[in-house]
Amino acid sequence: MAPTSNTHEAEAEKQFRKSKVTIVGSGNWGSVASKLIASNTLKSPSFDDEVRMWVYEETLPTGEKLTEVINRENENVKYLPGIKLGKNVVADPDLEHAVKDATMLVFVTPHQFMEGICKRLVGKIKSDVEAISLIKGMEVKMEGPCMISTLITDQLGVNCCVLMGANIANEIAVEKFSEATVGYRENKEIAERWVQLFRTPYFLVSSVQDVEGVELCGTLKNVVAIAAGFVDGLEMGNNTKAAIMRIGLREMRAFSKLMFSSVRDSTFFESCGVADLITTCLGGRNRKVAEAFARNGGKRSFDELEAELLQGQKLQGVSTAGEVYEVLSHRGWLELFPLFTTVHEISIGRLTPSAIVEYSEHTPNFSLVEGSAQYY
Repeated sequence: MAPTSNTHEAEAEKQFRKSKVTIVGSGNWGSVASKLIASNTLKSPSFDDEVRMWVYEETLPTGEKLTEVINRENENVKYLPGIKLGKNVVADPDLEHAVKDATMLVFVTPHQFMEGICKRLVGKIKSDVEAISLIKGMEVKMEGPCMISTLITDQLGVNCCVLMGANIANEIAVEKFSEATVGYRENKEIAERWVQLFRTPYFLVSSVQDVEGVELCGTLKNVVAIAAGFVDGLEMGNNTKAAIMRIGLREMRAFSKLMFSSVRDSTFFESCGVADLITTCLGGRNRKVAEAFARNGGKRSFDELEAELLQGQKLQGVSTAGEVYEVLSHRGWLELFPLFTTVHEISIGRLTPSAIVEYSEHTPNFSLVEGSAQYY
């Protein structure tokens, strides 16, 4: 049967309909993402100008609501002060209202909040929405690790790409040159649409067909950054820090390939891999708080230091280290990943910070997991 004129019209309308973007999250990185996206939606006729940004409402010390100040000043005064987001960014405290008309959803919240957010969004989004996750972390279920992109797909029934890279938000905010990697599953055209949405002259974005590899790089490097922070806090020097970073990259690669056989070696040489590892170990928030933890001999908790040093931002590395440890313990792989294991045990007070280099005296037995030696 030949398609009716109505079908043709519907297809044409879909093809030429402008994509409407909503950002779910408004912290430091979420605010920078809104700035990147807002500049591109104004330039391209294929995107609706307005960019909605869901903001978890807070009352500022002045007594004003955070969303009201963002919309008046065009600036996230709490999480990204001094940076204009773009006049077309609209802060919205109502999650359901913020996503109602969106055809492209950008998720950028602390990973521990994502399951609850997804549950709130079930049945509240358009059926043809495309999603992307900028979230570095994972959920651990009884059956094993669940990547955030998979959580989004499973709970909301939408395709989800990921964007990861050497992306310290405050540097991108002031338009210093940076790179990022979009990981996609099958549809290269969708990946290129995300590239178009994020890319600017100072923020270069490429795409690779490896969601799990890209996402695990972004997740696991935070654990290595905790180790780098311990090294800095103990003033062990650059040689030690370089060694920890190399060992950490090795464990990142091994863990990723044991979890997902589809992960590509080449992904670790993209911005999401070695570049993100380097920048996070040199200047990220996980490194910063871990340095303070080590300087205090592990006597002040990560929760206490996070509250003092990050002004409301959340660490990812400590919780991710615990999640990775749970996976390794359940599968009998602790000996294969001495760095990951030691980071967790230091973080919970079982070992002292100086143990970050002592573990290397114990060479892991790679033969415990068949075929794992090839990943090292």
